[in-house]
Amino acid sequence: MKVKTRDRIIDASLMLFNTVGEPNVTTLLISDELDISPGNLYYHFKSKGDIVSQLFDVYEAEMHDLLVVPEDVDISLEQLGIFLHLIFEVIARYRFLYQDLVNVLSRYDNLQNRFRKILKLKRKAFQTLCQSLSDQQLMPISNTQLDALCEQLALTISYWVSFEMLSHLEDKDRVDLGRGVFQMITLIQPYLVEDAREQAAMMAEEYL
Repeated sequence: MKVKTRDRIIDASLMLFNTVGEPNVTTLLISDELDISPGNLYYHFKSKGDIVSQLFDVYEAEMHDLLVVPEDVDISLEQLGIFLHLIFEVIARYRFLYQDLVNVLSRYDNLQNRFRKILKLKRKAFQTLCQSLSDQQLMPISNTQLDALCEQLALTISYWVSFEMLSHLEDKDRVDLGRGVFQMITLIQPYLVEDAREQAAMMAEEYL
């Protein structure tokens, strides 16, 4: 099945944004990568901003699917680990958004409120997950500690890509999302009861 030119533009743009950084990519570079004329690209997208918006639409939909966590079910530690793994996979696919988050959003005003809503959804998802563990007597934690933990989890997952890139400036493609999952589980681990803490430690080790 032949891939449509519009889809090829999206795929190539995402690859270039992730590899060299969105600010360093021009529509000319994208058209050169695809070996198409700038006019052909312009027929599908009037500007690079339109491509970024299209990619953000898909990223936003994928995040919403993951972050709307049911509040009326018991969440196991295994499910929590899967949740973190899937979230980091989405972040890895659209890591250009996270590589220089503030500057990217400052150039695209229309995305700022939408990203803030995603950040709120992240906090709420972590609140729901941790509250479920607490309700199951797996995480004895005060409300103040719970709020602080969820804030730290949202912060860590939002800036992990930037941290990884700063740690490996000589190889910007080396973004270890597994270490990100390890770090997130490690943040939760001290608040768990002993048996759950040991289980979490074994889960975390699998990502190193």
